[in-house]
Order: sequence, then C-alpha cells, then structure tokens
Amino acid sequence: MSQGITAVPGVCVGHASVSGGGSGCTVVLGPFRGAVEVRGLATGSRELPTLAADHVVPRVDAILLTGGSAFGLAAADGVMAWLAERGRGYDTGLAVVPIVPAAVVFDLRDGRARPDAATGRAACEEASDGPVEEGRIGAGAGTTVGKLAGREHASPGGVGSWAREVGSFQVGALAVLNAVGDVRDAHGVIVAGARDADGTFLDGERRLRAGDDAPRPGLPGTNTTLAVVATDAPLSQVDLGRLARMATNALSRRITPVHTPFDGDVVFAVSTSAEPEEMDRREVLRLGSAAQHALEEAITRAVTVGAR
Repeated sequence: MSQGITAVPGVCVGHASVSGGGSGCTVVLGPFRGAVEVRGLATGSRELPTLAADHVVPRVDAILLTGGSAFGLAAADGVMAWLAERGRGYDTGLAVVPIVPAAVVFDLRDGRARPDAATGRAACEEASDGPVEEGRIGAGAGTTVGKLAGREHASPGGVGSWAREVGSFQVGALAVLNAVGDVRDAHGVIVAGARDADGTFLDGERRLRAGDDAPRPGLPGTNTTLAVVATDAPLSQVDLGRLARMATNALSRRITPVHTPFDGDVVFAVSTSAEPEEMDRREVLRLGSAAQHALEEAITRAVTVGAR
C-alpha cells in the first residue's frame, strides 16, 4: 500500500460505508486553502463557492467525496457536526461554522442505502494520516467504469491515491472513479472498462469513432470522476486554481472518453500551508506537473489496486 495523498503534511483521509455496503463516502480533513476545477456537465455539489479566490472564507476544513448522488450530500452534515464539536471552522463571531465543500458520484441502486450524516461522521472518526486504503471503499464502494456499452458490460471503479516529492514539497492526489469511459495506464493500455462476454475490453472510444453501434452510457449525470490534489507548498488561491486546472489534464490522459455529457467531473486543489507566498512561476509549473502525474497514477490505481 502506498502512502498516497496523506504523504502531504496536514492531510488526513477517512472512509466509511453505508449499511449493507455498495456505497459510502471519503473525507479529506484539513484545514487548507483550496480551489476547484469543474469540468462535468451535471455535477452534484455543495459549498463550491467557498473555494473562489474572492470568497470571504480564507480556508476550508474538509472536502467530502460521497456516493448516493445528491442524496449523499447529507453526509456533509455529519462531517460538519464532527468538526464543530472540535471547534474547527470559520469563526463568524457568533459561532464557529465548519466549511465542507462536497461532490458526489452516482451509485444509486434499488435497495441500496445512501450516505447520510452518520456515514460522514464515521468517515471522520476513521480519518488518519496513515497510508490511504484504496479500491472499492468509501466513495468508491459502488462505482463502475466503462459504461458506453451499458452498465452490464462495465468494470468496477474505486478509490486510488498517489504522492510524489517536488523539491522540499509533497504533492498528492486522491481519485474516485465512476467514469463512463475506460481507464488506461501510463502506456495507454486499457486496464478497466467495458468488456465483451469473453472478458475482452471493447475500447469504447474506438467504437465511438468508428460508429459501430449506438452508445448506451445511461442518463446524463450518472457517471463522474472526483479528485483532490494536495500540497504543502504555500500556493496562493490563484495558483491553487492553476494547480487544479493542470491536474485535471490527468483525466484526459487516463480516461477515454472524458468530460462527456454523461460525466460530472470535479477536481479540488488544496494547500495545507498556513499562509500563501508569492512563488516563482517555474515552481508553480513544476508543482502543477507533479499534481497531474500524481492524479494520473491515482486514477489508474483506483481500478487496479486491491481485490476486484
């Protein structure tokens, strides 16, 4: 097991599953300053405006990635309550209000429970700075990838994480894979996606280009990739936006096709450094490149690490 995103000082990760399994949530605990890049066309989210450079809130306390579609956003209430009990949040003068941006994947099935406040609280209780558990856990428990030929031909999705050093800084990434497209490795080889009856990968993107048959990816918004990239480099809010934008290119490198009308892709970028500093643009470029690489590895690991 790799250390993953928790190699970044100040980052803790926790997973929790719903009763009966098949869905859950993953929390990334800070606090940290953050930004977000939204490429999805049908995202489910909460509190994303708090990550804008001109927002009054200077930092957020946690980021929640959750199953359950929009219903799963209720898990953020449990994260907020857990943080509030520990006095962590934005001091309004009247109360300390925890700030918890959240985004969802669609894993709804008949008879399957959805993450709620208790699930969010449980994820916080499990959070640690130890190696990140990967595979079909937390927000990735009920996810699938490669659905262009229909859900019955899809492969399991999951959670993956990776980190690397950039000079004196750490850069890490965590991804939750529920994409309509296939997932590839660093050599462009499909490692998870739509399969034929004999287990052969169908290569959905190639079939789309060839016009072999009509794709059946499901309803718009029922697929997505969610990610968090983190660093301890003292990036400004604007530079964190640049980091998120560069890191998002990882999705194009490892998922085909990506950013489709059927996906709701969201990438968060955070810094655990207490205060921002003006950084040389070349250093920002190095960090952005490292964030993209870490997220590429996290994406592939989400569908290749652990029992499938």
